[in-house]
Order: sequence, then C-alpha cells, then structure tokens
Amino acid sequence: MEVILIKDVDNLGAANEVVKVKNGYARNFLLPRQLAVEASPGNRNQLEEKMKQLKKKEDKMLAQINSVIEKLKEGALRIGAKTGTSGKIFGSVTPLQISRAIREQKGYEIDRRKINIPEEVKELGTYKATIDFGNDRIAEVDFEVVTE
Repeated sequence: MEVILIKDVDNLGAANEVVKVKNGYARNFLLPRQLAVEASPGNRNQLEEKMKQLKKKEDKMLAQINSVIEKLKEGALRIGAKTGTSGKIFGSVTPLQISRAIREQKGYEIDRRKINIPEEVKELGTYKATIDFGNDRIAEVDFEVVTE
C-alpha cells in the first residue's frame, strides 16, 4: 500500500514523502496515529499543490535573505566598547553586540545564535563574523570595534 507521510517517521521517511508499506503496518500503525494518509489521487493532488506552495515560499525567503546579505556587505558595522589606556577592551565583543549593531545600523533583526565570531575580540580593530542563514547561505560581516 502506498501512503503519504504527514510527519517524519523513523526508519521510513520524511514528511510529504510517498512510501510503499505493508497493508497491516499502514492500517494498524500509520493511519490511526495520523502519521500518514492513503496515497489516493486526491491526496496526491493535495501533496503536489502543497509542494508548489512550499517552493514559492522558499523562493521568496531566499530572495529576502539575498537582499539582507547585500545590505550587510555594504559597509562595516561599528561597535563601541569601553577600553583601557592600552587599547584593550574590557571583556570581549559577543554575538549579541553584533546582533544589536545590525538592528540599529542596518535595520534587520538577526538572531544572535546565527552569528559566529571565529576569533576572540579583545582589542580595537576590524574583524569578521559569519552569519548562517540556513540553506547553505552564509554571509561574512565586517565590524569595527571602536572606543565609546
């Protein structure tokens, strides 16, 4: 029997996938627990329409991500930090500070957990951070640490 999975099922497949299973497994396990529906022509058409809508939504989101990446590459962010007399900053620059700088200077809200600083920033100067948007979309952002 062919079924369309509604949710991910271990050792069987992912959601929105058509799989062939034994009749008893489908009738006694998948269908009663609403993990799958029968792969009838009507359900197949619904699946195709759902996949088209997901594709459109994904394309729109990728276009937005590309525009954000272009905006972030326009110029370096300026992050103010308190410094001592030797030019070293008190503490270090964190992804939270970079996230706030992007919000204030570029107008975009980016989650701090998506920002990665490869090296520890403890002095004034220019550095790079990477932002992982998912879907293999990674952007490098330049930021400059200046005294407050």
